[in-house]
Amino acid sequence: MSVDEVADLRQRNRALADEVEGLRAALAARAETDAAVAPADETAFGRAFWRAPARIDATLPDPDPARLDDAEFRNLADHLPILCWLARSDGYLFWYNRRWLDYCGTTQEAMAGWGWQAVHDPAELPRVKAVWAAAIATGEPFEMVFPLRGADGVFRPFLTRIVPLRDATGRVARWFGVNTEIGAQARAEAALRASEGRLRRAQEAGGVGVFTIDIASDTVHGTPNFFRLYGLPEQDRLPVDVIASLVSPDDAGLIARRADRAAGRAARDVAYRIRRADTGAERWIAWRGAFERDGAGRAVRFVGAVRDITDHKAAEGRAEANERELRLITDALPVLIAFIGRDYIYRFANAAYQDWFFRPASEIVGRDVRALLTPANAELRRTYIERALAGEAVLFEAAWPHADGRHRDAEIRYLPRRDAGGAVDGFHVFVQDITDRKEVEAALLSEVTQRTRERDRLWETTNDLMGTAGLDGFLKSVNPAWARMLGWTEAELLGRPFATFIDPDDHAEAAAVVGRLAAGERVAGFVDRVLTRAGDRRVVMWTAVPEPGAGLFYIVGRDLTEQRRAEEQLLQAQKMEAIGQLTGGIAHDFNNLLTGIIGSLELMQTRIRQGRFDAIERYAGAAMASANRAAALTHRLLAFARRQPLAPQPTAANPLIAGMEELLRRTLGERVELALVTAADLWLTLCDPHQLENAVLNLAINARDAMPEGGRLVIETGNARLGDADARLEAGARAGSYVSIRVSDTGTGMSPEVAARAFDPFFTTKPLGQGTGLGLSMIYGFARQSEGHVRIESEPGRGTAVTLYLPRHRGVAEPESVASDRTVLHRAARGETVLVVEDEPVVRDLIVEVLADLGYTAVRAADARAGLALLRGPGRIDLLISDVGLPGGLDGRQMVEAARPHRPDLKVLFITGYAENATFGTGHLEPGMQMITKPFSVEVLAARVRAMIAGRD
Repeated sequence: MSVDEVADLRQRNRALADEVEGLRAALAARAETDAAVAPADETAFGRAFWRAPARIDATLPDPDPARLDDAEFRNLADHLPILCWLARSDGYLFWYNRRWLDYCGTTQEAMAGWGWQAVHDPAELPRVKAVWAAAIATGEPFEMVFPLRGADGVFRPFLTRIVPLRDATGRVARWFGVNTEIGAQARAEAALRASEGRLRRAQEAGGVGVFTIDIASDTVHGTPNFFRLYGLPEQDRLPVDVIASLVSPDDAGLIARRADRAAGRAARDVAYRIRRADTGAERWIAWRGAFERDGAGRAVRFVGAVRDITDHKAAEGRAEANERELRLITDALPVLIAFIGRDYIYRFANAAYQDWFFRPASEIVGRDVRALLTPANAELRRTYIERALAGEAVLFEAAWPHADGRHRDAEIRYLPRRDAGGAVDGFHVFVQDITDRKEVEAALLSEVTQRTRERDRLWETTNDLMGTAGLDGFLKSVNPAWARMLGWTEAELLGRPFATFIDPDDHAEAAAVVGRLAAGERVAGFVDRVLTRAGDRRVVMWTAVPEPGAGLFYIVGRDLTEQRRAEEQLLQAQKMEAIGQLTGGIAHDFNNLLTGIIGSLELMQTRIRQGRFDAIERYAGAAMASANRAAALTHRLLAFARRQPLAPQPTAANPLIAGMEELLRRTLGERVELALVTAADLWLTLCDPHQLENAVLNLAINARDAMPEGGRLVIETGNARLGDADARLEAGARAGSYVSIRVSDTGTGMSPEVAARAFDPFFTTKPLGQGTGLGLSMIYGFARQSEGHVRIESEPGRGTAVTLYLPRHRGVAEPESVASDRTVLHRAARGETVLVVEDEPVVRDLIVEVLADLGYTAVRAADARAGLALLRGPGRIDLLISDVGLPGGLDGRQMVEAARPHRPDLKVLFITGYAENATFGTGHLEPGMQMITKPFSVEVLAARVRAMIAGRD
């Protein structure tokens, strides 16, 4: 380095030192000015923090008794004029000083951990989080500028420094951070630090590029970061015009021309936009510097620094935009919004004041609130204003007429605002026109009152039972209809469990309904019988709706007693009308059967007189066949009436239908082609196999009659699973697994109207006297009794298909008994005595003769009173055989009950033609009792008598 260069460098260093001292003096003068309004420790801390060199990675020393304790430190920190905080080593913030909390208008609890993110600008938050995470990972300090939202909702830029505090092992124990709002003092301090840093190490001025412009050559020499800011490659010298060419044309006037620089005229502090040379991206650059002059005062060089302030400008732009947006929002609201200071002067007012005070907001701001109000209104508000200035949130309503005198109601809210020191410096005002709301509230109140009166009138006058009940089993409220209908007083109804007012036979179902209500389910259409004070029963249909979480449900009950009686009378009338329709068909069928029976018996008598016995067995078989068919017809009629008991058992449909093939072919005749299509692995079903045979035979006969010219009949079996959607297509059907038996023909078919009535009793399309019209009805009844259903599909000219769905049985089929050529009758073993009580002489004599042939001692009685006398007598009776329906004032069951005191262990075999006579109210026979239905065979009777006497029942 030459002597001239050394001298030049020394001169430049002296100039820089002078500049630094000048900046220090300016800062000190500013600090003295601030000290007049700030606590003494604020300026002391400021000087200590910004000027004293600090080792930010120094280890924490051992505790020193002379040092401040933690409470004192926190107390001192709470009075600092800057925002500061502490965090754990993992970045979890656990303490903020009072200035930080006051500025943000929040609490320690809300900001603990990562709550600080709530007061950051969402656009800047990712960058802040990334820098913070990098510092936590590396343990390195950092400094950055970002905006923080104040309690008033405004974002302001803050310069933030974060440093690690290490323990004796060098590990980061906690982090200490400070946030300083950027202002005139911050800029002066930043300039001072930049100047001092350039003197020490220009390359360490992070984010700042230092440069020198030589006036004579108009070239610039800069640090590496200077060139990086402009997107230029680092070089020793660069013409100033290259830098100027990157400046946005809109800001070109901010850059001094060469002549101005030579004359020592150039802006010392400017900000302009550039297009980076490498990427073309627009950036904001802050340019600051000063001239160095020779002894004659001529400018020889310009020394300064540049830095990228794009983020700062963006933050300022967002803050300005937020302020504009806030103004737009407040002006758009139909609410008076203002801020009034402690001196009662408006500091802010939105556009709504124009509508309420008939003057623009600009004329409101700066005026005393008392000057805008009438004296009376000002006095009314004085108490509320004083409360707000004392720190209380105030809400009140007042009449605020329009200028034209029209009435207006206003809701007025005063919210106090506190400054950084916690003192109330004024209050926000919010005034809303609630005239319409008050009118709506008045209208609603009137409507509610009217509806309440209507509900009370309905509650008082309706004949429906209305009330509330609890899941605890007690009624909570009842309307007067309860007392009118049932005779119980309200006190009696509410004081006893409601189950005591329900027929005992309905208790189980009522309990199930309460369980559904407890599960939150709405129940409708539930019918039970309610007891009256007089002991009568009223049939009531209920609707109940639960109240979630209250343990209550609302109930409405409608009395159906008279309706049910009317329905029963109508049904009886319909039955009487149906008898006339039934007579012709039954007469036709029974005449055919009686003809076969009578004719066969007459031929038997003739052959006996002739001494020809070879054909007697054939005639007897024909008579038996006709008699069995007559019995089957009776069974079908009873099944339709649901008076014939079914004997369900596990049934395999495939072999049952296969066994009917010969009978079906004879019945159908030669002109009908029969096809059986049975599914492999067909499930079992639980049904009465004899009724199933009758159903298939009936369907086959109906199909034959629908094909007078012949056709094809197909009987198919299969497994079927019906879902909820399938079940909804058929009335009364339920989802599940079924065995299906489908009988389809190619006959004349039915119209939709006829198909819809096909299952109706007594409905038939056959000529008078050729059928009862009960075939499909009995099939339907059999399916419903078997917990299945029937589906019919038909189309005129294209045939009909009827499908039986019988429920799947998951057990095993019962083994078939092996039939022998000769039936073995069970004979008496010890001369047991059997009492036969039967009013029909033929039946009574037949039973007595059969018993005598089997070796039993048979005693007979023609009615219940004669039978009861024998039962009360001393003779031996091992078994009683009695008809259920007997003359003489007592039926069979009443006779048995009267005899029980004398013969408690009496075994009874009831015989009846009606299954409903065997239910006896409870649905089951008592132990030691059995029942068989007429007609029955000698073999069945003998076997049943032997089993009961031997104790195998």
